[in-house]
Amino acid sequence: MKTATALRIFDRIVCGIDGTPESLEAARQAERLRAAEGTLRLAAVEEVKTAVHAGYAMSHVLEQLDVAVRDDLRRALDEVSPGSTQLLAGDPVPCLLDEIERTNGTLVAVGPRGHSRAAGMVLGGVATELLHRAPCSVLFAREPHFGEFPSSILVGIDGSAPSLDAWRVARSIADRFDAELVAVAAQGGKGTDVRKVQELDPDLILDPRTPVDTLAELSKEADLLIVGSRGLHGPKALGSVSERVAHRAAGSVLVVRNTQEER
Repeated sequence: MKTATALRIFDRIVCGIDGTPESLEAARQAERLRAAEGTLRLAAVEEVKTAVHAGYAMSHVLEQLDVAVRDDLRRALDEVSPGSTQLLAGDPVPCLLDEIERTNGTLVAVGPRGHSRAAGMVLGGVATELLHRAPCSVLFAREPHFGEFPSSILVGIDGSAPSLDAWRVARSIADRFDAELVAVAAQGGKGTDVRKVQELDPDLILDPRTPVDTLAELSKEADLLIVGSRGLHGPKALGSVSERVAHRAAGSVLVVRNTQEER
């Protein structure tokens, strides 16, 4: 992925909406990052499986769910101006994955915490599954620390191809928003090519801790942490650096997947 194409991940964004403050923040950040000619699609899911247990009251529960989800979308429309909205029915993860596939999505944005009104399901679980299964980059949105998002960016690099992709995306975003950019390499991890990353960024910070500990701690001083993904899916992605960092970081996390040239 070359610098000129680094921002293609913001061409076609799908944002999951569930009525929580976290999902509204995801919508705001997705709109902010959207490319100049890019599209933003808000998708809300009616979790119809919750109505199955209602027995004779199922039709009434379905009606309530429909009203609630439509209200969630209306609230999101008060915050952002997407190109389109979509009301889906089913389980959140398969629905969002189908939506990504239909729209050839380059990024999916979600709030990593919160509970859906319908099922009380932790959205963090949805976010984790999307990280494992989504074919595109993933944005975990949290409320920014410092003013307008993104005013400060942290990127983790180790010399690997995925981390170099992350650095190029971080550099492009920093240039676009005139944001502060800090690159860090954790020496406590495996396979860090110190010489290579120092050539890439002379101001690179070298930290003796593990990648997860380093990035989680330094994320307290950044609105957006960017990391690369090694392309692992399913069980192989469990416990990956990107997954652990996404859950432990103090701010928003963008997990970059190098699929832009192919999608």
